[in-house]
Amino acid sequence: MKKIVFTVLVVLLAFSGAQAQLLKDIKKSAQTVLGGGGAELSTAEIGQGLKDALSKGVQKGVDELSLSDGYFKSIYKILLPEEARKVTERLKAVPGFSNLEADLIEKMNRGAEKAAKEAGPIFANAITSMSFQDALDILMGADNSATAYLRKSTFDQLYGKFNPVIVKALDEIGANELWRNASNAYNKIPLVTKVNNDLDDHVTTQALGGLFGKIQEEEKNIRRNPINRTSELLKKVFAKQDSNRK
Repeated sequence: MKKIVFTVLVVLLAFSGAQAQLLKDIKKSAQTVLGGGGAELSTAEIGQGLKDALSKGVQKGVDELSLSDGYFKSIYKILLPEEARKVTERLKAVPGFSNLEADLIEKMNRGAEKAAKEAGPIFANAITSMSFQDALDILMGADNSATAYLRKSTFDQLYGKFNPVIVKALDEIGANELWRNASNAYNKIPLVTKVNNDLDDHVTTQALGGLFGKIQEEEKNIRRNPINRTSELLKKVFAKQDSNRK
């Protein structure tokens, strides 16, 4: 009987030791996620650090694209869709349309530059609404994780906001009228496949593509270049990302 009791005690003690080690392992894992280089990070710090980084990247992207030539003279320049290029090529010899493609491209990009100013508040709301789990997933994710999160959570709303501004801007600068006249002239040519005389969707979609491209560029700069982490909190939060990539 004494032998059985002794054996049970040994097993219980061994289990208690394993359980204690398990608890230590869990604590260590949590500290690994929330801290880096021996310094623990609170969930609030991680969330705020990511929000600061996103806000910085988004604001810079929006500011740059909304400037004159922000789209027009950048890698995010909006070009004509394929069917529109067929029209401009065919109409080069028609009086009044010889410079059609260049005129349309400039006007489309001017419209996108005006619309870009509408993006700031929508992005700000999405960033404010981000959960801690979202922030943690982004921090430990790929170089475009934040951009992917924003695209998923804001694209439809941004489209709804951008499109009316694009339409208005294209109307104000004469792009829609120019395209309607050109496409109507083209559609009168015998045996050609009729083209859509609406540029709005194309310009809106391309403008948003450029906007997210610019934000992704800024996100990568913050993730890869410590010099772009302009606050102590950003340095502290992204130090954890850096240590996990080694």
